[in-house]
Amino acid sequence: MWTSNQSSLEGFVLLGFSDRPWLEKPLFGIFLVAYIFALFGNISIILVSRLDPQLDSPMYFFVSNLSLLDLCYTTSTVPQMLVNLWGPEKTISYGGCIAQLYIFLALGSTECILLAIMAFDRYAAICKPLHYPVIMNQRRCVHMAAGTWFSGFANSLVQSTLTVVAPRCGRKIVDHFFCEVPALLKLACIDTHVNEAELNVLGALLLLVPLALILGTYGFIAQAVMKIRSAESRWKAFNTCASHLLVVSMFYFTAISMYVQPPSSYSHDRGKVMALFYGIVTPTLNPFIYTLRNKDVKAALRRIIKHIFSSKN
Repeated sequence: MWTSNQSSLEGFVLLGFSDRPWLEKPLFGIFLVAYIFALFGNISIILVSRLDPQLDSPMYFFVSNLSLLDLCYTTSTVPQMLVNLWGPEKTISYGGCIAQLYIFLALGSTECILLAIMAFDRYAAICKPLHYPVIMNQRRCVHMAAGTWFSGFANSLVQSTLTVVAPRCGRKIVDHFFCEVPALLKLACIDTHVNEAELNVLGALLLLVPLALILGTYGFIAQAVMKIRSAESRWKAFNTCASHLLVVSMFYFTAISMYVQPPSSYSHDRGKVMALFYGIVTPTLNPFIYTLRNKDVKAALRRIIKHIFSSKN
């Protein structure tokens, strides 16, 4: 009979998609390609934002922070998932599971706040253009970014601890492809209503408060844009916000559906689909949403590529 100590020593079994073995190899190929695109896209955004002086602005400073987040986000789960999909072993060590839980939750928490700060940056640029350089000066941007990362990791420490301390009575089979809060709470052998209530409060604060700020901010932006007489200027202002709004919609829809609900009502299949969306699809698409819709980033990429090839010749 398994004990809690043995479970802790031997780690967990991640079932993933083992109930559909015929899906594992095709999914391995799809996730590998998505991960390569995520690496390429996010690293490109970070390098372009750092190397091109024309992108030296608060907007691209926060976009590069988002790309760094997405880069770490996918790396915290996808390599382990690929290993489990390819081979017969579906295990993860206890320490690896806890690290994965903490890092994934920390990065997700950080992204919630970062998206709200990016909305404020767009508000300052469009509604307060004359004061924008003062409002979003370099020192303030660095402090805001540092505070965002610190808040996300601090929140994760609390939520991860509340999840880990729940006794599992030797249960170690996780019906998921990585260690996530709802899936791990399902292993608890005690009444988890108190844990669920605490986690729901923290989740609601972290998700709904920034989302409310984002929606309120874009309400002011919409009012300011409607007052612009030039149709070209209105379109330019709208276009700078469209990429951010698309990223916000994709991230918050899936995150709220996962974390602002009792884990006891958690559906494994729906949870896996949602986790795939915000854990792989969104981080992979984010850099392409920003580059494909943004003339400045595309022009910067062309300049850097041209410079690389000209220097070789």
